[in-house]
Amino acid sequence: MGFEPSGIFHVGWFVWALKFKDLIDAGVKMNLLAATWHAWVNDKLGGDMSLIKTAAKHVVTVIDSLGIEGRYRLVYAEDLVSNPDYWATLLKVAKSTSLARVKRALTILGRRADEGESDFSKLIYPLMQVTDIFELGVDIALGGTDQRKAHMLQRDVAEKLKKRKVVAVHTHLIPSLQGLGRMDLTGLTEEALEELITEHKMSKSKPESAIFVTDSDSLIRDKILKAYCPPKVIEGNPVIEIAKHIIFRGEEKRLTIDRPQKFGGSIDVWSQEELIKLYTSGMIHPLDLKNAVADYLINFIRPIRDKLLSSREYKEMIEVITQSISR
Repeated sequence: MGFEPSGIFHVGWFVWALKFKDLIDAGVKMNLLAATWHAWVNDKLGGDMSLIKTAAKHVVTVIDSLGIEGRYRLVYAEDLVSNPDYWATLLKVAKSTSLARVKRALTILGRRADEGESDFSKLIYPLMQVTDIFELGVDIALGGTDQRKAHMLQRDVAEKLKKRKVVAVHTHLIPSLQGLGRMDLTGLTEEALEELITEHKMSKSKPESAIFVTDSDSLIRDKILKAYCPPKVIEGNPVIEIAKHIIFRGEEKRLTIDRPQKFGGSIDVWSQEELIKLYTSGMIHPLDLKNAVADYLINFIRPIRDKLLSSREYKEMIEVITQSISR
């Protein structure tokens, strides 16, 4: 699993972080790649490598809070690119694909295909991501659905170079708390909806779109209460997506939703499927769902936030990252 250090850890990242933990718990030997060079190429944190490394340390601290400290291999991009063989492999990757194919993969950076015209380093990014997989010698690549094109590029190139094709495991993206705007989602395929969510996902660069591990209990609740969550609508609903992929995560788990007595009183929900059925039928009101999800997130995030803010070192780290983003 590779991550681009670019700011404060937000709720959307817990989807892949918890899947990372699942794989470790299942006995998979996982690598966590702090993609510092990639963040620099992608102009994150003003291209300040010192800040990028600080952000990487912050992300690792949050990951370790999930109870997996010391149970995975942490690799920094510097460790990979300092090896001359890395660049030899990258050139082989470049010779095995076309410019058009690399441009199509630029969306993994959150960039348009034409952005490589003004900054050629952007075109090297997808090649680096493929090279990372080869150099780490991994069997499985974990990432959000926005990383699909990079993983498919690796599988195509692997066939040409007679190398191991990676098994790609993709996790869902959580939409921005503002939702997908006034777009008509009727008739959209699952792939088309995923592409829309990629464009309107939770983002560290848009604080109002996401919930961060440093947010206070009251701010978490306030953000959830203001979130896009129309009655009976599932598609593009960030509150539903948080419940599906963070609270339930495909597991049977109880979520108690308090409703006014005149509407049936409290109700226990045990799965994604039951939640969707109850919500689309109108048996769960958006406000009641929001309050239940807010309660869960507050209890989930509070110990992580308290750990981060109890250490002077980590507190200063967060302040430095936050100040750099706000400038």
